[in-house]
Amino acid sequence: MPSGREVAAIAKKLVAQRDMLWPGAEKLIWHRLANKGFATIPKTMPLILQIMDDMSNGKPLSSTYTGLWCETWDNAMVNTAKHEDLAHAAGFTGQRAGYTWSTRMRLLQELKFIDIKPGRSGEISHAIIWNPHRVIRWHYNQKTPGLQEGRFNALLDRAFEVGAADMLEDVTTAPDVLPALTTAA
Repeated sequence: MPSGREVAAIAKKLVAQRDMLWPGAEKLIWHRLANKGFATIPKTMPLILQIMDDMSNGKPLSSTYTGLWCETWDNAMVNTAKHEDLAHAAGFTGQRAGYTWSTRMRLLQELKFIDIKPGRSGEISHAIIWNPHRVIRWHYNQKTPGLQEGRFNALLDRAFEVGAADMLEDVTTAPDVLPALTTAA
């Protein structure tokens, strides 16, 4: 796994290569740290989304999950008061957009990628996004139908490549089970 120094060196080399291939590109690209309205995602996200869709029994979850992820402020929590806006961001339109979005949200919860809490906006007012690497590891250990070994192994390969140590941990408890709080007697 690359160290922080190694990652910085790789990034510097890639910027130099980019500048050789696309001179002047610096003024025309989007900068995460210079612009507002960004979300941080794992470099493994494309594989996570493929696995998620494989596990959803013909009801793709990736657009709903991506829309939800883009609503966080790097704290994994989303207030979902504007269901119609979230449905639209996920690509659902028409009279059944809100219904389709809410069924996908419930399926994401069933698969343990998120948890949902009720509130002022109804049964789906708040959501938390669990670490998808831990969720997929748990599903792999549970032998969940739809989780293809080839895709799981591709995710492991990419995790090694980018240093995503959380994907490499063995997970035996469901991701939505919070550890019990203990107090000293």
